[in-house]
Amino acid sequence: MQKPLALTMGDPAGIGGELTLKAWLARRTSRPFVALDDPDRLAGIAERLGLDVQIRPVNAFDAAGAIFPNALPVLPIKLGARPVFGTPDPANAPAVIASIEQSVRLVQAGLAAAVVTNPIHKSTLTGAGFAYPGHTEFLAALTGAPTPVMMLASPDLRVVPVTVHASLRRMLAMITVERIVVVARITAAALQRDWGIPHPRLAVAGLNPHAGEDGTMGEEEITIIAPAIAQLRAEGLDVSGPFAADSMFTPAARLTYDAALGMYHDQALIPLKTLDMSHGVNVTLGLPIIRTSPDHGTAFNIAGTGRADPSSLIAAIDLAAELATSREARL
Repeated sequence: MQKPLALTMGDPAGIGGELTLKAWLARRTSRPFVALDDPDRLAGIAERLGLDVQIRPVNAFDAAGAIFPNALPVLPIKLGARPVFGTPDPANAPAVIASIEQSVRLVQAGLAAAVVTNPIHKSTLTGAGFAYPGHTEFLAALTGAPTPVMMLASPDLRVVPVTVHASLRRMLAMITVERIVVVARITAAALQRDWGIPHPRLAVAGLNPHAGEDGTMGEEEITIIAPAIAQLRAEGLDVSGPFAADSMFTPAARLTYDAALGMYHDQALIPLKTLDMSHGVNVTLGLPIIRTSPDHGTAFNIAGTGRADPSSLIAAIDLAAELATSREARL
């Protein structure tokens, strides 16, 4: 039987619990998944929203496969306080963090195939002493990965921001030849290993309007981005650019590459979320484990209403299963 996926809690005040229940109802994945969550919380959400989901606490992770067709297996994690929809509580931060940590340990122990994370509320965790900007950096610390790379993937587009959770002012200092080269290498390796693309094509965006227009609108393309592309090409990678970001995501342009590298968070993520928010998946590259996540946040404003769309979480579960199967086939 295939190893199950580990699905984290996310912020208990958000839509993660509702998404987990709806994903189980869909049961579209080729692999079972186990929720690392509070069983009573999930049962309460199911009752509140009228979702016909049986909750089955489990002690042994490998028992999930037999349970999954008829009930949602839950590896219990106790909350510090009763959650209130839409109101994050620092008292529950330790449980949120424990859910992530235990999921990673299950994969490292060879019991789970991948980690799928529900959305967290970063400022709530920070207030409780969490020292990381987000999931990506925390997972890197847990797994010892030196350079985690965020990819957002959908059926029509894959994008990778060279810099992630940084202000625009800080981001400028973070863009270096070395950083672009490392991110591109990790992206190309992941496309080969996990997506089965023998010769990945990468397109690199410029930083400035019109990709700097020969230095008249900025020199970073000349002094940083073009030298990085030249180095990658010298290594044998199929990398092109720098391209003007306002035209590199058209339907015709997207046919010319397998993944696009943007210089900063919004430059890369806005095109994908505009094209296909419902099926976008956040994938962390450069880790020794597989991790996926929906491409949206906690949605406190609709938590507990039954209006949460599970499409992105279901897509994240499906992609985690696909990537796990791809890796296992190459072992």
